[in-house]
Parts: sequence; C-alpha cells; structure tokens
Amino acid sequence: MSKPATPPPPLLPRPAEENDDDRILNLSLRPKRFEDFIGQGQVKENLGVAIQAAKRRSEPLEHLLLAGPPGLGKTSLAHLIASEIGAKITATSGPAIERAGDLIGILTNLGKGDVLFIDEIHRLSKVVEEFLYPAMENFEIDFIIDKGPFAKTIKFHLKRFTLIGATTRAGLLSNPLRSRFGMVYHLEFYKPEELVEVIRRSAKILGVTLEPAAAQVIAARSRGTPRIANRLLRRVRDYAQVKTSGAISRDVAESALAAQGIDPFGLDGMDRKVLKTIIEFYGGGPVGIEALAAALNEERDTIVDMVEPYLLASGLLKRTARGRKATRLAYQHFATLKSQELELFAAPA
Repeated sequence: MSKPATPPPPLLPRPAEENDDDRILNLSLRPKRFEDFIGQGQVKENLGVAIQAAKRRSEPLEHLLLAGPPGLGKTSLAHLIASEIGAKITATSGPAIERAGDLIGILTNLGKGDVLFIDEIHRLSKVVEEFLYPAMENFEIDFIIDKGPFAKTIKFHLKRFTLIGATTRAGLLSNPLRSRFGMVYHLEFYKPEELVEVIRRSAKILGVTLEPAAAQVIAARSRGTPRIANRLLRRVRDYAQVKTSGAISRDVAESALAAQGIDPFGLDGMDRKVLKTIIEFYGGGPVGIEALAAALNEERDTIVDMVEPYLLASGLLKRTARGRKATRLAYQHFATLKSQELELFAAPA
C-alpha cells in the first residue's frame, strides 16, 4: 500500500474550546431542579424511583456510578440528586485525591446522608481505591500508623453517605470498585429533538432571540452533547451580536458555525483530520490507535476520549480487531463536503 512521504500535520486545537468564562457561564445553564433535567429518560426515571424509595425509608441513597462521554450531564445529575434528597454534596475528582490521607479527611467530614461526588473516578490511585472499599461497604476505614512492631491500626467509623462516581472510561474501573456500586447507569448521546429543547432553554436564560430553525441547526451540529450545544449557542450568539442585529436565524446560525469550522455533521477540524488521516494516509484502515496517534503527533488519550466516541456513535468510524477503519458513511461525508469545504470551513474562527 503506497503512503505519502510525509505524515499529516499535527492536530490543531478545537476552535470552540471552553475558557474559564465559558465554564462559569455553563454553570448558570445547568438545571436547578431534577424535573428540569432534559434527556436521559430511562436513567432519570430509574433514579427518581430510587430517590423516592430511599426517602420513604429515611435511608441514604445507594452508591451510584454514572458513565458516559464528557458533557452529557453526569456532574449536573450528581448535584441534582443531592438537591433532591436534601443532602450536602462534596465534589472532588480522582486525580485530586493523591494520598489516602486526603480521602480520609474528606470521608470523616461527611455527615449522615451526605453525597460524595468523585469525577473521573477511574483515575483514583490503587492505594486510595483500596481505602474506599471498606468505606463504601461498611462505612469504616482502617488507617495504619507507624511501621514494623510499632504499627497500629486505627479504625474510623463513618456516617452513612452516598458515593456518586462519574467516569468517561468505565472500562478502566477495577471490578472490585465497580461491584460496590448499587446502581450503575450509562448516559447516552442526546437525540436532536432533546438538544433543541436544551438550546431553547439556554437561549431563554441567556436572553437570546432564537428562531426554531436556528435551534435545529445548532442541535444537528452539537455531536449529541448538551455541553457542546450550549457552547455553540454562545459562539453563535457572539457572531449574531457582532455581525447582525443579535437575533439568531437559520442563516446566521449556519454562517456562525461555518466560521467555527463546524460542518453539517457536527465535525470540527480535529474530527475531519483524524478521518482524513485514516482514509488518505492508511487507505481507510484498519490502523492501530498508537500508529494513528503517532501520525497525528497527538496523545493517544486525546483521540480516544475526545474524538472517537462521537465518530463511533455517528457511524463514521468503527473499531475492529486490527484497528480503526473509516466507514462508507465517512467517505460519503467527505464527498459531500468536497465542493463546499474551502468556502465554508476554511474561514478563520
């Protein structure tokens, strides 16, 4: 198989990455009540039953694991659950808990029925994870001080709490940790009509005039993810305020998203470059993830976590035993873009 003499250029940063102001604004767009949470119908229904049952028994909610790609509402759900059961929530992340002592400090400060939310829980160190096992099962932890013949075990009795873990890489969770969760739910990508509802709600909060057709355009290019839908809405709002009267019509939305490099399938420059590399550099695949990452001069985890989930879900990419392959739909997509690509997606963001 013939290959180009030089590898493709490295990936460019996504044009619409969130900055600190975006993150703060995104917090204001989160639902404040459990019933206001849009989408994930089956998960929401099952959680509602579990919450009501726990409240009737006057017991803390069972430990809960939420899995799924970034931006689907895992953190929002955790806070809404805590609000629904009237509990205080303590939020942290796997990488932030570096030592067992950090975890002990957090656990001993939890009150009865409180919620401990650990984002990216699959990134807990093995030592910290093993301290978590007895805390989840028996609500106690054993801490060893000193060494050798002077070693002593101190037992900490904890108040009954609820652990909510969130992960984007459920396969990296160890079996002992996964088995200690009483409820495990996987959040799915949103349907376009659900994203339209999310966008309309956010536009109302932001005070933006948004035509129904414009909401559909933004939803179709939001990669099935509410966080991306809200981010694109803010970028379209900026464009409308500078280039037009401020109202967002279908034409304004399409022009704004084209300026951001977002094509009608919701792909950005990074997505297209990954697919093009597989198609042009590796003849459509299969190609191993390590080889693909090396060709793109990009971290393996960046491709696996940020790019692949949507490409796989949308049918543009598939995994095989021998590696990644571009599908017929990917070829069709690029053929459709061929005549429009330079005009629509080469404009600076």
